[in-house]
Amino acid sequence: MTGHDLNVLRQLLSWQQEGHKVWLITVVGTYGSSPRQPGSMCALRSDGLLVGSVSGGCIEDDLVSLVKQHQLSSSSAALKIYGANQEEQLRYKLPCGGQLRLLIEPVLDKAWLEEVVTAIESQKLIKRQVTLDSLQVTCTDAISHEPVVSEQEGLLSFVYGPRLRLLIIGAAETSFYLANMATALDYQVFVCDPRPEMQETWQHEQSTLLTMMPDDAVVSLQPDLNTAVVALTHDPKLDDMALLEALKSAAFYVGALGAKTNNDKRRERLKLFDLTQQEIDRLHGPVGLQIGSKTPAEIAVAISAELIAVRRDRIHTPQLTSSVDKVTV
Repeated sequence: MTGHDLNVLRQLLSWQQEGHKVWLITVVGTYGSSPRQPGSMCALRSDGLLVGSVSGGCIEDDLVSLVKQHQLSSSSAALKIYGANQEEQLRYKLPCGGQLRLLIEPVLDKAWLEEVVTAIESQKLIKRQVTLDSLQVTCTDAISHEPVVSEQEGLLSFVYGPRLRLLIIGAAETSFYLANMATALDYQVFVCDPRPEMQETWQHEQSTLLTMMPDDAVVSLQPDLNTAVVALTHDPKLDDMALLEALKSAAFYVGALGAKTNNDKRRERLKLFDLTQQEIDRLHGPVGLQIGSKTPAEIAVAISAELIAVRRDRIHTPQLTSSVDKVTV
């Protein structure tokens, strides 16, 4: 779930509390090329106001038209397919023979909305199950490997909340920008810095500040396949401690700030410890995509972009993008 989708749920709750008739529209499935993925959503009000998106725009226009013509049920949920034939694909500008299945769901009870929004804001995963004919909703705790959307006969389940975690070593300016971008990308962000002077000046309300030593922070988080670790202090005494644990973990991404020469020296140091060459080769250092970044904000953009690329399997090895000097800090 993205921060944008959380805003959709917040707006839906606000409209519902104000007494408006409202609908939640969620992408249940896609076929072919689609601009939005399962779990994407929009909130629709009875007067046609809409927040969020489930397509490139044309389907949203049709949904607004339907609600203004009183063609959406206010008592039961319905599944609607867009792009079922070539005429619809052209009409709604769905590319590559794309098809969308949407759940159009009137929201009659704000209790589940409040529970889901509270859980997401608390950085928790929550699963909502809705029975289509009765609109009965139940919410339970979810686990990270559950699918965003799952479907059974007459029953749909949705998982909300942050599925990704990012541990940043160092509470400096680049860390602040990276924490902002990672939060927007739906990461639960942890920032570790044992230095009291850095802790004193760190101000980022949406991240969790850890004051323990970096290696202890990595161990305590137990990085899994949804976790990234980025070392940004440029101090070997701190960064290397984190890397020694992170490179042995299941983290999908481990990176370290510094020029190529510094990271070459870092790799030589890492060989002195109980790491295999394969584990050392997992290190993305210099960290981030090669975009000519110089400023802290630009470096954060480069790191965020590489996190996206690695997760989307666009980059298979660190050497593909981290073979030249990008910035000396």
